[in-house]
Amino acid sequence: MPFQQYPHLFSPASMYSVSGAPRFLCDVGSGEEDGIGGAVGVGTEILVPVCAVVGIVFSLIQWFLVSRVKLTAERHAPGGANKNGYNDYLIEEEEGLNDHSVVAKCADIQSAISEGATSFLFTEYQYVGMFMVAFAILIFLFLGSVEGFSTKSQPCTYDKEKTCKPALATAIFSTVSFLLGAFTSVVSGFLGMKIATYANARTTLEARKGVGKAFITAFRSGAVMGFLLAANGLLVLYIAIISSSCTMGKIGKASLNLTGYGLGGSSMALFGRVGGGIYTKAADVGADLVGKVERNIPEDDPRNPAVIADNVGDNVGDIAGMGSDLFGSYAESSCAALVVASISSFGINHEFTSMLYPLLISSVGILVCLITTLFATDFFEIKAVKEIEPALKKQLIISTILMTVGIAIVTWIGLPSSFTIYNFGTQKVVKNWQLFLCVAVGLWAGLIIGFITEYYTSNAYSPVQDVADSCRTGAATNVIFGLALGYKSVIIPIFAIAVSIFVSFSFAAMYGIAVAALGMLSTIATGLAIDAYGPISDNAGGIAEMAGMSHRIRERTDALDAAGNTTAAIGKVFIGLIVGAMLPYWFSAMTMKSVGSAALKMVEEVRRQFNTIPGLMEGHAKPDYATCVKISTDASIKEMIPPGALVMLTPLIVGTFFGVETLSGVLAGSLVSGVQIAISASNTGGAWDNAKKYIEAGASEHARTLGPKGSEPHKAAVIGDTIGDPLKDTSGPSLNILIKLCGISRLCSLLCHSWWSAFQDILKGEDYDADVGKDSCCYNIAFSCRILIHPQFYFCIYLLSHLMGFLS
Repeated sequence: MPFQQYPHLFSPASMYSVSGAPRFLCDVGSGEEDGIGGAVGVGTEILVPVCAVVGIVFSLIQWFLVSRVKLTAERHAPGGANKNGYNDYLIEEEEGLNDHSVVAKCADIQSAISEGATSFLFTEYQYVGMFMVAFAILIFLFLGSVEGFSTKSQPCTYDKEKTCKPALATAIFSTVSFLLGAFTSVVSGFLGMKIATYANARTTLEARKGVGKAFITAFRSGAVMGFLLAANGLLVLYIAIISSSCTMGKIGKASLNLTGYGLGGSSMALFGRVGGGIYTKAADVGADLVGKVERNIPEDDPRNPAVIADNVGDNVGDIAGMGSDLFGSYAESSCAALVVASISSFGINHEFTSMLYPLLISSVGILVCLITTLFATDFFEIKAVKEIEPALKKQLIISTILMTVGIAIVTWIGLPSSFTIYNFGTQKVVKNWQLFLCVAVGLWAGLIIGFITEYYTSNAYSPVQDVADSCRTGAATNVIFGLALGYKSVIIPIFAIAVSIFVSFSFAAMYGIAVAALGMLSTIATGLAIDAYGPISDNAGGIAEMAGMSHRIRERTDALDAAGNTTAAIGKVFIGLIVGAMLPYWFSAMTMKSVGSAALKMVEEVRRQFNTIPGLMEGHAKPDYATCVKISTDASIKEMIPPGALVMLTPLIVGTFFGVETLSGVLAGSLVSGVQIAISASNTGGAWDNAKKYIEAGASEHARTLGPKGSEPHKAAVIGDTIGDPLKDTSGPSLNILIKLCGISRLCSLLCHSWWSAFQDILKGEDYDADVGKDSCCYNIAFSCRILIHPQFYFCIYLLSHLMGFLS
């Protein structure tokens, strides 16, 4: 065991140089790192924060370029067109309309959407903030009470003559890490929302000049969010690691304390995803059912009272919720790799550069994504609608190829030629090229999964076209075809994950699995830019419709939106497996029913306004948008609490009252069933959405036979899209966080016992005969370590959850 073979790994004295400065992180030039190793360590200490700053600066440059699109009426002189399109002809001028009042309308609509989104998020954060404070207090009480809130250093288990940090220090740092993760998650989501609401009307106005101009504006806006999240996440985590190591005195224990950072981020993301998802889908379903199906008016028609709430929902659910979710995945993957690395040979020897290998991967990822973004915004120009989807696909391909090269360079420079990884009681010798393959297999598995998702959700391929064709015979066959598509779409992604598990664990045991998950998220800036680009384009289309702009502009924004939709799922143990497999269904039922209940209220309100407000249908009266916004806000705040409580309390209740065997089964069952449901739900909803857009666009002869808007096949497609909305935007993405929270809760629970004594005895398979009895909560939590470090659990918790976030 590492505790007996390498006791100095956990010795506070070994973490300090002769001068008293911490050897690891605090003073990279001391200890074993001298000469070339010391120079590389200093380079790493500079590279990581510099790459983070570069990412932040690049995002600010992209924001500045977007801000050059003014929300004021300006006449554009003929000729003098430049590449960025600031002096191009407008569609209104080409059609002889020359109506500059639409700019003012766009500005007003943007202001209403921004104010609605900001108001909702502030309300949501007030409620969730109180929960986070209460949960932080609970964490502090649980951890601090282990030694009676003692401020005295405790004898170390491996050597009674040495002392380790008191339980109170552990409790304080873990609590602070939890709050820091929650706060960073909030900031990630809020900044994403502000950027999206800033860019939506500007994308609409640029669409007057051509689809290429609109694409650049939307993609640059998405890049602002992508690079801000990736860079801020990297910088905050780096600072947390530095502070943790300098304060706690040893990286092993410090890394475990940092798991609270991931728990805080994912906890906040859960409420953001669920609350935002309920908000947006309640408004979306209500607007579609009454507007499209009953009143036969276009999508985002200003006469529809729910249209503002619908567009607000795109920003609080698809942008803010997604930003918090991906931040949680990003932080957890990095922390997971650091925890496993702490018992490797370079963790034992305090090799600064090698220990920060996970952060070096993320740093190189920012530089790679920066270059990749320039291919979409500067090196090549979109000139036709058909070029949009290939451009997004090229972003994924280019970033993956460049990242493969970057990983190879970092691995060659940052890792020794061979090292050892702890592998269930033995030290496994690993070559640096083997670890490179582990990261690469995760990276390329993510690309394969992205292409499979595109195939099953893009209206350019036969699966979605078949779903659209099934609308000929009504909504029932549309639903049947859509469900079949979703179930089938699970097969290849699961095989890709299985291959990644086998290869990464064969080469580098648990550490290989951890860095494979990190490889999948290494190009998060590009992935998030594409994810944010979709809702921004969707909002742009809604603004164009509400402002009464040319139908050609709506066609361009719909083409942008459709492309974005495709590139964004024995004994006690047996009992636990059954209960765990049920959890995702219970959670999905709660979130979908919440959407349905809120949508019911929205439908009733929209119908009431159409029936009671004179002149509304004729466009002579203005709808009461505020009431619809309030319905979505109140419903989402109320309905997000039960699903959140289910996720947060289940591991605690099961582990405390039924033991760790049952808890391990619950986690296994939720992982196995949850990943299948999440992938199929996300892909089914995406296919239904794009089947509707396929009919509405009428871009092919086959599509024209199913249209136009208002036809019976189109109405059937709208019903399918309505059913799919809560699947792809609420239940599917939220299941990702359910799995992550179950896993990270297990990891954080390791802190709630007499740290190393329980951990050491249980890992050896020996009976735990310390002061804590076998039937106690602390023993149950300690015993669960044996389950946690099993590769299937470790990988599923961190890799499969990121997969679902990637698909959704």
